[in-house]
Amino acid sequence: MIEIENVSKIFNEGEEQAFSALKSVSLTVGKGETIILSGVSGSGKSTLLSLIAALDKPSSGKIIVGGELISKLPDLHASAYRAKHIGVVFQHFNLLEDLSVEENVIVPLIHSGLPLATIQKMAQKSMQSAAIEHKATQSVNRLSGGEKQRCAIARALVHDPELILCDEPTANLDRANSLKFIEMLEMLHGMGKTMIVATHDPLFEALSFVSRVVHMEDGKIVDNVR
Repeated sequence: MIEIENVSKIFNEGEEQAFSALKSVSLTVGKGETIILSGVSGSGKSTLLSLIAALDKPSSGKIIVGGELISKLPDLHASAYRAKHIGVVFQHFNLLEDLSVEENVIVPLIHSGLPLATIQKMAQKSMQSAAIEHKATQSVNRLSGGEKQRCAIARALVHDPELILCDEPTANLDRANSLKFIEMLEMLHGMGKTMIVATHDPLFEALSFVSRVVHMEDGKIVDNVR
């Protein structure tokens, strides 16, 4: 499903403070796989996720997702690509704190052109999948950390994406909520979703449903094993 070929990313390219975040990274991910990107902070995990999500563009190399070359998509097309194919769960949730859970979940569908009744049904289904439907009318700023994470998952699932990307999803959760999040990932894996999780949390490395653990260090892949 994903082909990453010799991808490099240099920030402040051409300047004295230039920094190579990724160095000739190559990786393939099959449909339905759950991949863990492991490594310390600054190893390149989050940068690689942002390129797969077309939130940024590589300095060199190419990224193909579902047969589509996404590494050179114009911003407008990149946004449409994310809206159709990708769900992203961010480390800091990136929720709109003054809106309700349901309103946050609906946000990715605002420009879909779908009827309101259809949007509401899609939001209800994703909230049920993320076990947060009982908080649908609750303002996000009154949720616990674990509830905010479930809201973020519901938002990522609302358009039924083929690919789910998670960036340090348990960094702001305690152990109990981290384990609940992992249970949810296992459920999504059972639904056939392709998932890439960037994390340095050791809880992820021995999970039975994980296809591979890809270790990153200093912008490079140093190991790629089950």
